[in-house]
Amino acid sequence: MEKLFDILLKNRKILYDHLHNTPKEDLFRVPKGFNNNIWWNIAHVVVTPQLLLYGLSGLDFTIEKELIDKYRKGTFPEGEPSKQEMEKISAYLFSTVKLIQLDYSHGKFKNFKEYMTSPKIALASPEDAIAFNVFHEGLHLGAIGALKKALELDR
Repeated sequence: MEKLFDILLKNRKILYDHLHNTPKEDLFRVPKGFNNNIWWNIAHVVVTPQLLLYGLSGLDFTIEKELIDKYRKGTFPEGEPSKQEMEKISAYLFSTVKLIQLDYSHGKFKNFKEYMTSPKIALASPEDAIAFNVFHEGLHLGAIGALKKALELDR
């Protein structure tokens, strides 16, 4: 499990760099042929583990439910976020992974409810959810790469 958390933190560093090194207009722009933007992808990966681990274990979320509702699966970008929202998501990129790691080590996810993901990967345990989340974040990192290329072509 340590390796999975290490991979998550490395991925989050890449996402953090995208968040802080991408021009604001590119963060929020939805290029032709896409239905979301770089910002949405970053915020989405922050909220997803809340649903997969805390939600499926019957625990309270560790971030605001409003953020979860705004960026969960099935949502789309809704204009530009406030400066405060951007700062929260930026901080949550790392703090949520560290908290999940701590909560996992303390056995907090013991009442995990099985779940079938959209790509038909069954999650039967917190370990499955953490492993799936690594995969999920990789997909969104790839989407960010595609969005950046599309934004360049769209200029």
